[in-house]
Amino acid sequence: MIKSNTFRMPVLTFLLLGLLISCDPNRVYDQNVRIINQSWNKDSLIKFQFHIEDTISLHKFYLNIRHNTDYPYSNIYFFMNGIFPNGNKTRDTIECLLADPRGNWLGKGAGKIRDNRILLREHLRFPARGDYSFEIEQAMRQISLKGVEDIGIRIEKE
Repeated sequence: MIKSNTFRMPVLTFLLLGLLISCDPNRVYDQNVRIINQSWNKDSLIKFQFHIEDTISLHKFYLNIRHNTDYPYSNIYFFMNGIFPNGNKTRDTIECLLADPRGNWLGKGAGKIRDNRILLREHLRFPARGDYSFEIEQAMRQISLKGVEDIGIRIEKE
């Protein structure tokens, strides 16, 4: 009997700690898509779709980029296409710096992998309730862009 109680305590503590860590009250949307074989073809669109109800709160809009240290450039360019609930469309060209001028990788990580969460827009108020769609394509003029592991979008309340 004593053995089972000593086993239960660490397990319960671990589960409670996991629940507390996983809580992210500001997160509205956070999705990443894995790039197969860490090679992003110029014709491959990465698609995201989410529903927004809150048109009053301010939000932050991030682009998540995970790459490995074999990525050959200090930056990356994207085309981002957006479709709003009312049918309006947008297209933006975005540059994200992944290394400083000395060649040191930015972002978090150890070993070969670097995670970057790049703020694209803050104080964003969504204009309408409904479904929003975004497509991201690499714009590096490479048929196959090596070293990119994941691309994602994160939206959080300010």
